[in-house]
Amino acid sequence: MAFQKIYDSAVAQKGEEALAALLPEPKSVSALQSTPDADYLAEMTRCIFRSGFVWKIVENKWPNFEKLFVSFNPKVVANFSDERLETIAQDASIIRNLTKIRATRDNATFVLAVAEQNQSFGQFLCQWPEDDLVGLLLYLKKTGSRLGGHTGQYFLRFVGKDTFIFSKDVVRVLIAEGIVDKEPTSKSGLTAVQNAFNSWRDETGLPYCQLSRIMAASVPA
Repeated sequence: MAFQKIYDSAVAQKGEEALAALLPEPKSVSALQSTPDADYLAEMTRCIFRSGFVWKIVENKWPNFEKLFVSFNPKVVANFSDERLETIAQDASIIRNLTKIRATRDNATFVLAVAEQNQSFGQFLCQWPEDDLVGLLLYLKKTGSRLGGHTGQYFLRFVGKDTFIFSKDVVRVLIAEGIVDKEPTSKSGLTAVQNAFNSWRDETGLPYCQLSRIMAASVPA
């Protein structure tokens, strides 16, 4: 289960320099800590609206989201009334999905609760054990709103928290390596994946996000 074989396959597909250019960099602890809670709420919302939708449309409409959700100030959004959410859901300048709009208010409450217990949401992310990423993903799914599956993974990736993503190609590699037999969703499957990534991180010294990207690049186009 050595990672060198996967890396060599990725180099064969992309070339060493091109592969290196693809690798993301996680944010430092200080950068995560200094990120405002509003930015975390905004990225949660962005990832939720991207899910099952054309990402470019979400990006084009994003300034309107920021206006209607008052720059995603969690203290303000958490106190939006049902009537205000329904009014937002009728605004054609954004994507009119009431269920996802309500999730933004729910997640504002979530962010505030986490920040109250940990000084800030960024501090919470930094304090979570590095070798238990699946535990963090399960916590987001259970405690946040609509933050399960790929949405939670993309949220962590885009805010700069080191994470792997279960893309189709990454799952193909996990299956080929005999770690799982399908995309992991059960506790046992997620634990097996966590153990594999921990082993690869110890072997290579690379962060999860880079291991994940190398795996995706190792699959023939």
